[in-house]
Amino acid sequence: MLKVGLMCGREYSFPPAFIERVNELGKKEGVSAEFVKLRGTKMGEAAEYRVIVDRISHEVEYYRGYLKHAVLQGTYVINNPFWWTADDKYFNYSVAAKLGIAIPKTVLLPQKGYPADVDINSESLRNLTYPIDWDGLLDYVGRPAILKPFSGGGWKHVYKVNNKEELWEAYDKTSPYCMTLQEFIDFGQYVRCFTFGKTDILPVAYDPKERKYLVEHAYLSKELGARVVKDAQTINQALGYEMNTIEFAIKDGVPYAIDFLNPAPDFERDRITEFYFEHVVEKMARLVIDRTLHGNIANTWPRWEEMLGIGAAAGFTGAPRAAQAAQTAPSGSTKR
Repeated sequence: MLKVGLMCGREYSFPPAFIERVNELGKKEGVSAEFVKLRGTKMGEAAEYRVIVDRISHEVEYYRGYLKHAVLQGTYVINNPFWWTADDKYFNYSVAAKLGIAIPKTVLLPQKGYPADVDINSESLRNLTYPIDWDGLLDYVGRPAILKPFSGGGWKHVYKVNNKEELWEAYDKTSPYCMTLQEFIDFGQYVRCFTFGKTDILPVAYDPKERKYLVEHAYLSKELGARVVKDAQTINQALGYEMNTIEFAIKDGVPYAIDFLNPAPDFERDRITEFYFEHVVEKMARLVIDRTLHGNIANTWPRWEEMLGIGAAAGFTGAPRAAQAAQTAPSGSTKR
């Protein structure tokens, strides 16, 4: 049997439903699924799983280290643990903007403070200049603005500020996190897109104030829905994510990509509704069966370098073999 492994934490409805569905759909193809079981990892240890779905390594360092080793041994990991480790929301915004996606004006801010166990003093920060021009930054992004971490999720440490005084008050609470200051989009519609693979996109009406999914199939016009899907596909292809949620705040007919670094999205039945839960379980099961049978690990890497014309896909750490060979081929030669 070809094995699919699931790594997860405090999830209760998705894991058993996903494993059951993979075992049901994959039986005729010789594909089975189970929870990954670890008890220490030996260097060079052979891969036990053809595919692993990772929903917890961002919180458990041992898991992240194991997954990197698994990739080295030939396992197809959703999502790529090397890129997930490197990625952050500010970089995401910058890449997406260069690719023509509508992105709110965003500023990366110096940290208010640093972890207590890290020896940081004024000499460590000689590259920073003070004072910060808070008025100038607010003039750039506009008022009100959103202060939120440049990495992380779950709506933690997110503040809406209307002026400099409110920004200071919120900023003083953010140590040790690195924060972004972002233009507030006064949206008329808001969608959260489930993504399965890089191109299978399901836009869903979402109420961010209530943090609630809405089953409204005609929520977007045909034209707006097509643009949301296209932009979500572009984002996933650039960043390499095959399991993700991408959020758009829609103002005056323009979908602004607000948040799209969600490589372990919430799949719990009671929060995403029974309707979308069934959709997620089916799509994720079929995705991992396909990757078990046909997946190429090179396809898990981001393509932003290639899409922006500045290098081969994943050139930041080592291009896939075919792309690397093409780069080094003598001028005029033909690759077969």
